[in-house]
Amino acid sequence: MDGGGQYNPRTVEEVFRDFKGRRAGMIKALTTDVEEFYQQCDPEKENLCLYGFPNEQWEVNLPAEEVPPELPEPALGINFARDGMQEKDWLSLVAVHSDAWLLAVAFYFGARFGFDKTDRKRLFTMINDLPTIFEVVTGTTKKQAKEKSSVSNHSSNKSKSGSKGQQRGSELVKFAKGMPAKDEDDVVDEEDEEEHGETLCGACGENYAADEFWICCDICEKWFHGKCVKITPARAEHIKQYKCPSCSNKRARP
Repeated sequence: MDGGGQYNPRTVEEVFRDFKGRRAGMIKALTTDVEEFYQQCDPEKENLCLYGFPNEQWEVNLPAEEVPPELPEPALGINFARDGMQEKDWLSLVAVHSDAWLLAVAFYFGARFGFDKTDRKRLFTMINDLPTIFEVVTGTTKKQAKEKSSVSNHSSNKSKSGSKGQQRGSELVKFAKGMPAKDEDDVVDEEDEEEHGETLCGACGENYAADEFWICCDICEKWFHGKCVKITPARAEHIKQYKCPSCSNKRARP
């Protein structure tokens, strides 16, 4: 398992792009694709690892055969504990080890290509500006989002019922900016945009941006980029109660 084929980052920016791609893939496995990930981690199988790839894909597979491997190895045997603990605790444990692996890979590249103290610090700062996989999976990053969601909904209810860009109840759908902002409704939208400046996507962990379409899950109240959960503005108009992939896939565990 080479963890990314022939891809060979050499600069701080390239290593950071590699980190973000692998991170996005692992977050996808632990959130939007969690049911598929759960099924693949059968405790009856051999030691399995969760790999993230630079192209934002993930894979559950056996560890590398060569010693030492080309890249640092992810935690082995994540599947063995699957049925021995609560699902959310197991996912959190995998998330912690995934964060450790991502840092190991990033600084392995840093050492391999001779990053000096300044480059290593810059790389860590760029990485540290993103929430960890553990924070995304456990919902730590959504606490502020929930508070902001509450304030945003309050503002939404004050605005006119026909206002574009504001949708029913807790689901607040954002559209690209660029329309004239002169009347009271537009002022409310601008305030709401500021309130969402630090909101993070429950799937990829990235910040909210004014030109992106977002949707809020009515169950867990996490916010998601429409593209991350494959929901378009047109489709959102016909959804009475939106459930994110994670809430849709939740099953009762003994």
